[in-house]
Parts: sequence; structure tokens; C-alpha cells
Amino acid sequence: MSDPISSDGINKPTRRQTTRQAWGPPRHIPLPPLPAGPPRRYIPYMLNALKNLLAGDSAAPLPEPDARLALAALLVRIARSDDEYARTEAEQIDRVMVRRYGLTPFEATALRAEAEAVEAEAPDTVRFTRAIKDGVPYEDRLGVIEALWSVVLADGHRDHEESALLRLVADLLGVNDRDSNLARLRVENGG
Repeated sequence: MSDPISSDGINKPTRRQTTRQAWGPPRHIPLPPLPAGPPRRYIPYMLNALKNLLAGDSAAPLPEPDARLALAALLVRIARSDDEYARTEAEQIDRVMVRRYGLTPFEATALRAEAEAVEAEAPDTVRFTRAIKDGVPYEDRLGVIEALWSVVLADGHRDHEESALLRLVADLLGVNDRDSNLARLRVENGG
């Protein structure tokens, strides 16, 4: 089939060619640089990039938190869950960071401030629990649950919202109800 020719001798585009030109070339979507490491690390990276592309998030993605920042952000989230972020809860978060990671009080306060910003921008709790679950063995996750209970109980009372969020977090971390309750009792008994 030949291309239609206009009266002036120039090829006239067909409807198909016109439509294709109107759509233009495929859109190029820039991806962040690939992480260093063995090739198998590229698969989760590409799956996350594809998921973000399909989700169509217009906001810039939050940086992937390491386990320490994830724990601090999770502690902040549980402290804020009852809409009262008490000074005693913030101080307890600092004490947990000092005790767990050997930070100075200044470093713990700076980490908490960063965690407060990350927590405020994070749409869900799963990103924090995933970072902890991937980077922390089960036995140490029980210590995470104890730390969460210590923040919940820091202001002297346990609210329904805090308890509900802690049950969800324990489940997401793979910690069963029995172990979570034993962790709560250890915190309540001071041990």
C-alpha cells in the first residue's frame, strides 16, 4: 500500500501516522541510580521502582529508614497515637535510644528529632516495621516490643489507641500476642 500523496507531491500522513505523532515518543521516566552490590539486589530495587511508578505518587519518596531510625520513628508514632505527645514519652524515647544503641543524650535527641520528621511524613507504619523486621532478629524484636511498651506506659496510663497500634505493630513484626503481653508485664514490673 502506498502513502497518499497530496496535490503538491508531498506525502500526506495517514490517520494512523497522525495519531502516532500526536502521542509522541514513549515517555522517559528517570529512575534513581542502581544500588551497588550483587545483581540479586537489583530485583527488589526494580520491583519497588515499578510499584512506585504504578502508584503514581507525586510526593518525593521518603528515604529508606535503617533499623535505628525506623525504631525511633515507630516509638514516636506510638507516642503520638493518642494525640498527646507528652514530654515524658519523648524523654523515654531518648532513653531507649541511649540504652539500645549506646548513643549520647545529644545524639539520641537528634535521632528523635529526625524520627519525628520522618514519622510525620510517612503514610503508614509498615515501612518502619519492615525495616525492623528485615534488620533485627526475632529475639531482639522482643526488645523492640518492650521499648514500645515503655513509651506507651511512660505517661502513666495506657490509651486504647496506643494499645491497638502496638498490637498491630507486634503482628507486623512477627511477634505473637503472648510474647507481647510478657514484654508488657516485664516493663510494668520494671524488669
